[in-house]
Amino acid sequence: MATYKVLSFDKIPSTQTYAHELIARGDAADHIAVVADAQSAGRGRYRRTWVSHHGNLYVSFIFDCEERDPRLSYSVAVAIAESIASFGARPTIKWPNDILIDGMKISGTLIEYSGRFVIVGIGINIKSNPTVESYKTTKMENYATVTRNDLLQVLMRKLDKWIHADFQTVRSRWMDFAAGLNENIKYQGMPAQLIEINECGALVLRRGAEYLLVYGDEITM
Repeated sequence: MATYKVLSFDKIPSTQTYAHELIARGDAADHIAVVADAQSAGRGRYRRTWVSHHGNLYVSFIFDCEERDPRLSYSVAVAIAESIASFGARPTIKWPNDILIDGMKISGTLIEYSGRFVIVGIGINIKSNPTVESYKTTKMENYATVTRNDLLQVLMRKLDKWIHADFQTVRSRWMDFAAGLNENIKYQGMPAQLIEINECGALVLRRGAEYLLVYGDEITM
């Protein structure tokens, strides 16, 4: 495993924002992990607020990135799912990279690019889980005994493994964890069956005799 430089804080506005600032001022390098005990302005996809109380894992990884690849999202999801599973829990992946246990969200990911780097922001509920109107949440403490540092160490090893893996291997492992596979979900408000992800990283849905390729939109389980 590559050596990580870990920058740890009690509380900052956002690990993701701090990572961007490191890059902007020329202080970034490959394999930096920005970790905070709490965030005052944590954020997720689509500029959503990520509630960030003490006791959970909030980390943004900075990696060298020669070119942008939307399939990275699947590698990260598999790394998180395997990390959580290593402590005895049974996670699933909701497309593309939300991690669920018993249908409830336990982890979210935000991937952003900046210059020659990619920033992979990950939040995992360990000791607390927020109340969210649109979906149910849960926490690791309900399923396993784990410390933040132990989880972080496993996560770093899994990320190193999966972000460098062949995509066909990633794709197969993602499908092992996939939530709702071969079941009916909702896409753009209409029912469809979740079939797979293809070799290009698109989600394949079936609606009647029609097959749909989904790249960026959200689905509802």
